[in-house]
Amino acid sequence: MSSIRPLFVVAGVGNGTGKRQLWRCRLFGRLGYRVALISRRPEHLNKVTNEINQNGGEAAAFPVAEYTPNSIRSAFSSIRSHFPVSTSPLRVAVFNAGYGIWKPFLEITDEEVRESLDTHVVAAFAFSREVLLEFTKNDPETASEGGKGGSSKRGTLIFTGATAAIRGNITTSAFAAGKFGVRALSQSLAKEFGKQNIHVTHTIIDGAIDIDRARGSGNGPTGETIPDTRLRPDSIAKSYLHFVEQDSTAWSWEIDLRPAQEKW
Repeated sequence: MSSIRPLFVVAGVGNGTGKRQLWRCRLFGRLGYRVALISRRPEHLNKVTNEINQNGGEAAAFPVAEYTPNSIRSAFSSIRSHFPVSTSPLRVAVFNAGYGIWKPFLEITDEEVRESLDTHVVAAFAFSREVLLEFTKNDPETASEGGKGGSSKRGTLIFTGATAAIRGNITTSAFAAGKFGVRALSQSLAKEFGKQNIHVTHTIIDGAIDIDRARGSGNGPTGETIPDTRLRPDSIAKSYLHFVEQDSTAWSWEIDLRPAQEKW
């Protein structure tokens, strides 16, 4: 019989973000969580899943063709079959799916606007619904299994945001509209479900991520990499864990993360 271990679910493992997701999943895996990954990019999804398993974790991939409500519901159905709630109660979920579109306003197409809103907002609604339905089944007294603290918590839902979630800019109209929507959704859910001991949070990522692709480009005047100018994936992961470990008497809804040298 499988031992009871908490489940960590993340949606969104795309091109260039696999390293970032790996750190989060590896960290939660070390704490005893089983890991379920949802993505529409199977090559990156499988890479992250295999790397977690090869390093002693327990992860499974759940590819989707697109981030539609039906696809997300289907993915969660597969997750429940693979990780039965009796042995793997869902405790932490991260919505990281995104669609980057940076163009002057008059060049943006109807399809790009729709893709941004579908990915950031419609998919976030569907993901949240599946997660919150699972959280409401949890017993608050056992919500800290596999983690530290937060003994009265039924679960933690984390949304990955961006600077565009609070500030529009040139070429970000479609992207910011989607990110503003995710932020508003997270705040609404935090207020509604906090009373049920469910912690909903939003993280603003304000700066470049120090993944392999970015690190090779350099950011100094002669191409060198200047320290503290990019966010480290492992440090972001620790901040996400901090959300999970917060006691219900002192919860954060939102944090913003930036490197020391970010010009904000």
